[in-house]
Amino acid sequence: MAEQGAGAGGSPGWGGGGYRHRWHGAPPWWNRPDGDASRRRWPWRSTLAFTVFVLVGSHAAADMQEGERAVLDPFARVLLLLGTLMLLWRWRRPVVVVFGTAATAMVYLGAGYPYGPVFLTVAVGCFSAVVTGHRKAAWTAMGALWAGHVLMAHWLYAWLPPGGDDAASWGQEGVVVAWGVAILALSELARVRREQWARERAERAQAARRRADEERLRIARELHDVLAHSISVINVQAGVGLALLDSDPEQARTALTTIKAASKEALGEVRQVLGTLRSPGEAPRDPVPGLDRLPELVAQAADAGLTVDIEGEPPPLPPGTDLAAFRIVQEALTNVVRHSGARHARVRLDHEGGELRLRIDDDGPATGADAGGGGNGLVGMRERAAALGGTIEAGPRADGGFRVLAVLPVRAPRENEEER
Repeated sequence: MAEQGAGAGGSPGWGGGGYRHRWHGAPPWWNRPDGDASRRRWPWRSTLAFTVFVLVGSHAAADMQEGERAVLDPFARVLLLLGTLMLLWRWRRPVVVVFGTAATAMVYLGAGYPYGPVFLTVAVGCFSAVVTGHRKAAWTAMGALWAGHVLMAHWLYAWLPPGGDDAASWGQEGVVVAWGVAILALSELARVRREQWARERAERAQAARRRADEERLRIARELHDVLAHSISVINVQAGVGLALLDSDPEQARTALTTIKAASKEALGEVRQVLGTLRSPGEAPRDPVPGLDRLPELVAQAADAGLTVDIEGEPPPLPPGTDLAAFRIVQEALTNVVRHSGARHARVRLDHEGGELRLRIDDDGPATGADAGGGGNGLVGMRERAAALGGTIEAGPRADGGFRVLAVLPVRAPRENEEER
């Protein structure tokens, strides 16, 4: 599955993205974390393969060393089987296995049996211990095996089988040491690679959680802006309709028509936002709102009793910046409707120096403590601006009223990185 996913992201060749994804994706079976399902299963197949190889190889080694070492007897086969069967526990009890295989090999060599694949069980046990983090146990077991071999091959050989055997050469000890160092070096390399993969996996998980959090915040901002604006218009028009229901039925009918249109638009935009959740990875089917829909905001504000003047023309903007600018103007006008007694507001757009400046002013006065809107409104505007590398300033004006000033880069840093 990892290879299939990698192939979709790059070339499958050695120099393409596919090979890189396979190398940095799931590790090989011997290098996975303890929590993986493969570690919970018993390694029957590999252990059986080791057992067959050790038994067959030991018989071949006995034929090659005939007359030099003791003949394989039932006790030797029991030792070989014991050493290989212990490998079944190499992922569950790696310390026990590495010491057990080393002890079995030492008894096997002390009994004078042929050199050969018996050392494979020690190598596998050492490998498993190191990659699972038990480095001291692995080094200790290997050191004890080498020390025992030196003791038996150079001092105790006269009392051990086979009879008439001479002391081993020190050159042979060099081969044994080189073999042990090579096994430990490979094991340490696998351990380092395993830890590196674990760090990469943790970083990927953290990045995925961060992206999920950012997506939740984005959806929350979208829903807040859509619903807050539409419900504010509906609330105002509902009040007008109730007040004029008896005295001016025609005006009340107009208010109800506005409520219907505002609620229909709100439902459409909510469906668009929620549609991105149902079809991840697909492009939105409906166009993303932008500053080209400012006339709609002006009309909706007029229905709520707020006259809005637009100064300046919206420049061509990337979709993300265009959406953020539209939502900032929408939220600012919503706050005027909800929290200000003003009947007039101005929206000014300036585009110069690679920046878009949005200024929304109302004449006030505020109808409550939250003059410019409180809670999630201003927070959402600041988050939108910050995500694009811009800024938001909001506060009362010296001559009365309230001002929201947004400065947005025409090309957002994230969009530049994606295009590169």
